[in-house]
Amino acid sequence: MKYIVDRIWITAMLCFTLAIVPGCKKYLDVTPENVGTIDYAFRNRNEAENYLFTCYGTLQNMSDVVNDPGFTTSGEIVYPNDLSERPISDAGFQLMRGTVQNISNPVLNYWDGDNGGQATFQAIRRCNIMLENIDKPIDLSPQEKARWIAETKFLKAYYHYTLARMYGPIPIYKVNQSITAPISEIRVKRQPVDSVFNYVVQLLDEAIPDLPQQIGNLQLELGRITRITAMTVKAEVLAMQASPLFNGNADYAQFKNKDGQQLFPAAADQSKWQRAADACKAALEEATTLNMRLYTFIQPANLPALNDSLRKVLTIQNAVTEKWDLNAEVIWALNPNFGYQSFCIPRLTSKAVENSTSAAGSFTVPMFTTDLFYTNNGVPINEDLNWDYAHRFDLQTGNDANKYYIKNGYVTVKNNFAREARYYANIGFDGGIWFGNGVTDPNNPLYIEAKGPNSKAGPKDRVRINMLAAWPKKLVNYLTVFNEGVQQTSFRLPRIRLADLYLLYAECLNEVAGPGAEVYRYIDMVRARAGLKGVVESWAQYSKLPSKPASKEGLREIIHRERRIELCFEGRSGWDLRRWKEMLTVLSNPIQGWSIFQNSNSGFYTLQTLFIPAVTVKDYFWPLSDGAMSNNPNLVQTLYW
Repeated sequence: MKYIVDRIWITAMLCFTLAIVPGCKKYLDVTPENVGTIDYAFRNRNEAENYLFTCYGTLQNMSDVVNDPGFTTSGEIVYPNDLSERPISDAGFQLMRGTVQNISNPVLNYWDGDNGGQATFQAIRRCNIMLENIDKPIDLSPQEKARWIAETKFLKAYYHYTLARMYGPIPIYKVNQSITAPISEIRVKRQPVDSVFNYVVQLLDEAIPDLPQQIGNLQLELGRITRITAMTVKAEVLAMQASPLFNGNADYAQFKNKDGQQLFPAAADQSKWQRAADACKAALEEATTLNMRLYTFIQPANLPALNDSLRKVLTIQNAVTEKWDLNAEVIWALNPNFGYQSFCIPRLTSKAVENSTSAAGSFTVPMFTTDLFYTNNGVPINEDLNWDYAHRFDLQTGNDANKYYIKNGYVTVKNNFAREARYYANIGFDGGIWFGNGVTDPNNPLYIEAKGPNSKAGPKDRVRINMLAAWPKKLVNYLTVFNEGVQQTSFRLPRIRLADLYLLYAECLNEVAGPGAEVYRYIDMVRARAGLKGVVESWAQYSKLPSKPASKEGLREIIHRERRIELCFEGRSGWDLRRWKEMLTVLSNPIQGWSIFQNSNSGFYTLQTLFIPAVTVKDYFWPLSDGAMSNNPNLVQTLYW
């Protein structure tokens, strides 16, 4: 019965909800009495366009990263669970602790649209209403009609995909049932995961030809779906379907409907990787047509001359924080700006410490995330022949050779020296240089002082605290200032960028046929932007495992690590770790960092364990709520729940 209620509610309340959807540029200021109907919503082009924006509304709401499982459950960022105030919804971050997920009121419930989750099935029904009524406006041109249908099909596909990667097998809503349909038809059941993915791809294939190649009016339409967006999402969907979580997953072999229908394929199908590779290649060809390229920082005239070290850092940082219309690498982003820069930046000056409204800085990065990043030789820190892994926590003082990354004369640990540029662009650490925050003199930049409770960046209260003394620096634009005043340079967090597509293509090719020149090429382009040599050369010269890139298994490990490094803090790893079935391995590591209340160098640089994640195989997929199960007896609960 929930479906019937929802549809009646949507129809009756339509005119009121249109005016508050993000991105809507037109409003129904006056609603005549007794005309809150579907016919009214599609009486002309303007009203139909407003309804299209309601279809986009749920997607735009997904930009809030604290409610994005890909962002909160990867282990890249940890948030305290015992603050005296709760300035954000933090339940998603606490899922790693194994104590908050439940079936009575699931956290990030995208099935019912509750507890931080979006009402995604309701969004699908809106899309169906749009498709059912698009012929009604007589003043809608054939070209616009075709585009709006394509956009709606993309949205409908993406909403199904969002649910599939969270819940696995889900019901498919090709059309909305009639409100007079018998209950037996309304009580749908889950569909096999391959059926869901195939339907998503079908919708995307139908949408792609009629989507615009580029947005013509950036001021009014930036954020609407283009052909390259849909093509890249198709590649991502097919890679998800081909990955071990969905492709022959023995852990879910017994997941069946009540009628015995198998919901996961019994055996892996390697041909799925070829389909994904083909989709990646098509998207890359489209990107080439559009002259898309990896971002490179172009120094503005008001900055003093920058050395290569800082330029690399700003290139990596700004690949994420540059404005979308100035960044030829961004394939897709959502319109709302990233709203958590203040949680990613430490207090860097005395004035910031004194200002109660300065940065909270509470997003902290655990040691196992910082350990991902390579040495300056482009290989893992525990594989580098020339990097002293055994003594990485010994004290070392910054000097002239490292002054653009580490404060000259400041005592930190060897772990922070001789790392790749992406380490310094991504991680804010004790003694680390922070170029920006109002100071852009490369010879006298700000730096982080984190030792002890009385340090600038150190803990001050139970509201503004970084529990491990490491900050996700990449998520702060270098022009953003948190001092005695706040001046934020806003940006939209990319949902997909070109580096992501390069590495996804390399992954698919490797799964199809193993290492080869084309696989190395796309990995190496991403590495070259970070100032690293290619994988074959780097491993041959510097690694204890020189032949690692030559095997399919070894190169798979390298590609997975490259994705986790390159896309760190961008909401990708939470999904990647799931689809690779590596989440339990990664989150078996303790959440560790420095002893932040200690003033001395030796005391501060003593590892503390904040907690040990408690995730099991059941956490790969979300449970259904008791309410959803009782409302529809044809549904089966997610396996292990």
